[in-house]
Amino acid sequence: MAEGKDQRRRTGMAALAQAGEDDDFSVIDAIGGPRGVVESMLPGVLFVVLFVVTNNLNLTIGVSAALAALQVIVRLVQRQSVMGALSGLLAVGICLVWAWKSHEARNYYMFGFLTNAVYLVLLSLSLAVRVPGLGLMVEFIRSLPTERFRAWFDDWMGDRALKRAYMRATALWIGVFALRLAVQVPLYLTDNVVWLGTTRLLMGIPFWALAIWVSYLIIATPLHRHKAAAKAAAQDVAVKDAAAPTDSRK
Repeated sequence: MAEGKDQRRRTGMAALAQAGEDDDFSVIDAIGGPRGVVESMLPGVLFVVLFVVTNNLNLTIGVSAALAALQVIVRLVQRQSVMGALSGLLAVGICLVWAWKSHEARNYYMFGFLTNAVYLVLLSLSLAVRVPGLGLMVEFIRSLPTERFRAWFDDWMGDRALKRAYMRATALWIGVFALRLAVQVPLYLTDNVVWLGTTRLLMGIPFWALAIWVSYLIIATPLHRHKAAAKAAAQDVAVKDAAAPTDSRK
């Protein structure tokens, strides 16, 4: 049973979609497990250390690219899931190409600035129109609205406690993205690659883990109550449907 449960572990926002179902929510599992954390941080650590030691951008880019590719190859050889490693390879590849094309090490971090800025703007707009972006993501993962979109939307938006929790969690993530940009962009503008790389690492996985954990604390209880209420309503409908033929014969 334990093995099957571990296989159902989800990461990122998908882990939040299970909030209220598991009493043993794990931040480490939610951010990809120990191996996922190491694989996510290692390319960035290597890039900073190698560039500082050698001051050779081309060598740094080549070794970083080789490491990212090696991580995917190892997972393939071990016949493990490669989706996380492939997405990481793609992200690292974009960063490395950006730095190589511009001949500036600091541009390795430009892609991260853009993604943080996009998330910041989209989530801020979602709060402005009172449709929490985090709620949209979690509910979309939890129950894909292939049909009856309006009913799906009204179901969770109509739950005031759940919507309020999603609004707070969305504001939390806006703060994370805004703080990253506020700290790191000045370092980029002053071409301080060492401190930029260091703060990027410190505000990467650790901030992600903290935001996931606090988001779980915010939404777990209202989401659990919402799921319980939906299950009870579905059972009531089933009982009424089962009793309907008997009533009609009377």
